[in-house]
Amino acid sequence: MAAPQPPGSTPPAPASSTFGRALLWPVVAVALGFILIYNSIGAPAEGIPQARPVAAAPVPSRVVTPAPDLVLPRSAPKRIAITDIAVDAPFTALSIGASGELNAPPPDDKNLVGWFRGGATPGERGTSIVAGHVDTKTGPAVFLQLSELKPGSKVYIAREDGTIARFEVDSVETFSKAHFPNDRVYADTPSPQLRLITCGGNYDRKAKDYEDNVVVFAHLDAVKRA
Repeated sequence: MAAPQPPGSTPPAPASSTFGRALLWPVVAVALGFILIYNSIGAPAEGIPQARPVAAAPVPSRVVTPAPDLVLPRSAPKRIAITDIAVDAPFTALSIGASGELNAPPPDDKNLVGWFRGGATPGERGTSIVAGHVDTKTGPAVFLQLSELKPGSKVYIAREDGTIARFEVDSVETFSKAHFPNDRVYADTPSPQLRLITCGGNYDRKAKDYEDNVVVFAHLDAVKRA
């Protein structure tokens, strides 16, 4: 699926180093594809303990258990909360740049996640892609502890339409960027799915890139309505 820039807009410049191998996401509806490349900004922070952030993310007090075929209408995400790893962060929209690469979240904000606005929104039918840095030049970032999530962990995403979509983690896996399973991660799905992606594994200083990607696979399992 091609993801053209909005008319009259100028795509933000890609980050200076590679956050991931070129990843193909096939889209059934138009039988096309596009390239996703995530960028890791600079070298990882050294000597910084892998500690949880101080403030825990809030969660909704009441969640409605849905029918198995629950699907939400399109609505942009506003904020993500993952209590198990103390994530509470706003969203920024990501788009495909002129080079065919998905622009990474800005490197100057460590507590920010990006979602691909050309794909499904969280809770909408299909695969919604959310990316965040594990670290930046200034230290640990929002998805530092993403690999610590377990099956059954909950991810809450507040949407512009006033709903909070709750996703349940199915698996957390680490893939070599050299052999990334594009079809499995990015394939379109008949139900609302979520993929959280960040860098992982060893850092190759020569290549200025992490060797792996951490991917969280999750599905929509409940919604709280305002």
